[in-house]
Amino acid sequence: MTHEPAAASESAPTSARTIVLTGASDGIGAAAARTLTAAGHRVLLVGRSPEKTAAVAKETGAESFVADFARFADVRRLAGEIRERVDRIDVLANNAGGVFGERRPTADGHERTFQVNHLSPFLLTELLHEPLAAGRASIVNTSSVAAARFGVIDIDDLDNRQRFNANRAYGSAKLANILHVRGLHERYAAEGISAVAFHPGMVGTNFAADTTSWFRFIYRTPLRHLILISAAKGGSTLEHFVDGTPGRDWEPGQYYDERSLVREPHPQAQEADLVDELWRRSAAMVGLAD
Repeated sequence: MTHEPAAASESAPTSARTIVLTGASDGIGAAAARTLTAAGHRVLLVGRSPEKTAAVAKETGAESFVADFARFADVRRLAGEIRERVDRIDVLANNAGGVFGERRPTADGHERTFQVNHLSPFLLTELLHEPLAAGRASIVNTSSVAAARFGVIDIDDLDNRQRFNANRAYGSAKLANILHVRGLHERYAAEGISAVAFHPGMVGTNFAADTTSWFRFIYRTPLRHLILISAAKGGSTLEHFVDGTPGRDWEPGQYYDERSLVREPHPQAQEADLVDELWRRSAAMVGLAD
């Protein structure tokens, strides 16, 4: 399901970029889409809900694409549709994700939290490599402070088959987002591709709506009004990295808590061998040669 891009305006900035933004049907993705399209950028929205994604596209004039990241087939179709539309991409914002309840394998046989938050963004990024390289692109991964609080990468149990816990699964997937950025930096910096991961803050969205995690007590009760920030504020942080210049506004290969650089986000994020092994195993899990 797609929409044609809005007609170019004579007032559009000469620095207008082509931006692929996943997780754009709600929350900080939708908030960032509104600001980025208003600034004259060409935004390709990706969401799981056809209705919500179409509504944001209609509101902003952006192009919309629908994909469920719990299905690799959807991700491969999405990549093909995007490549039909563009020859180059200036920014890929891997913003889709979520925390879930009980352990439930996807149609591809992987634990849903790990696939939706890490494997599918990893696959999409690789399938879009050529237009990303052509645009000397920035890749922005939306991670989470949960990486430091709950994340543990067990390289032999990436699918969380042993002692599943919703918080740990989510934190580990968000930690994988940070290691993914390190791997991107190591492999593709010479091609002009820059990558960064960031925590947008505790944002009041539909996050944790489908989970048994104690996160629901924050996100789904009146506590949200005391603890959480607005989607607009979280979206402005996403926009900061999407619209920023690597090396000036943020350092490639790094992780930020909102807009503050975190030098040591997690001990495992410093392990070069783990970065490489996670990359190798992720490539195998999504069906790509390393």
